[in-house]
Amino acid sequence: MLLAIDMGNTQTALGLFDGNALAYSWRMPTDRSFTADELHVRLLGYLHMYGLSLDCIDAVAFAGVVPQLSREWEQAARRITEHTIAVGGATAQVTKLRAPNPTEVGADRIANAVAAETCYGAPAIVVDFGTATNIDVVDADGYYIGGAIAPGLRISMDALVARAARIASIPLDVPEHAIGRTTTEAVQSGAILGTAAMVEGLVARIRRELEAPEAWVIATGGLAGLVAHASDAFDVVDQQLTLKGIAEIARRMGMFESAE
Repeated sequence: MLLAIDMGNTQTALGLFDGNALAYSWRMPTDRSFTADELHVRLLGYLHMYGLSLDCIDAVAFAGVVPQLSREWEQAARRITEHTIAVGGATAQVTKLRAPNPTEVGADRIANAVAAETCYGAPAIVVDFGTATNIDVVDADGYYIGGAIAPGLRISMDALVARAARIASIPLDVPEHAIGRTTTEAVQSGAILGTAAMVEGLVARIRRELEAPEAWVIATGGLAGLVAHASDAFDVVDQQLTLKGIAEIARRMGMFESAE
């Protein structure tokens, strides 16, 4: 089996692939203080939940945006198997980028682009709702060409609560109306419907620039379901898109075989 790791700024997603099927998945906090020992113990615990052991892992592939934690994950992975790889420069030969500075492109964005083309075809637009709201664009030839980065929904809410003295913490629920009748509804409208409207506007502009009005739009990330409930901009919500991209890159690198 292949263990795919998607390390974001806030959360880390782990997926265990049996061939091309995602058999098991877990989420954990991205804690910059974690050591390789701590990661090893946590992984043992997650596997134990399903009666599995480290022996079932033949290869490890990860995409990370936190350099110091990537090094700890690399050490933890090497305790399990010698077959490890990080998405980025080492995998450039199997990914397609049209970017002025390819080394600046986040590993998660590369994985999203690969998964979008593989699973849904090109051109495609991925909206990843994480710490930041990333929009990743794949052109008709299957190349990642860029996109947009905006503050994430949760970051925006946290900043509002911290700076506005009379606004307490507000639950992230989709309001029934754009016109909020209470402070809670007004904040929810601005935050959630506002995020949905921003995405709708950017997607429309990107489709025009691509000259691809039918380009698929895929939502992923922790808050994808919430925002998708407030918008009809998305063709599909795929919470495991980044993990699928990491696994596909590992397959292209010859680290494991997909099931027929």
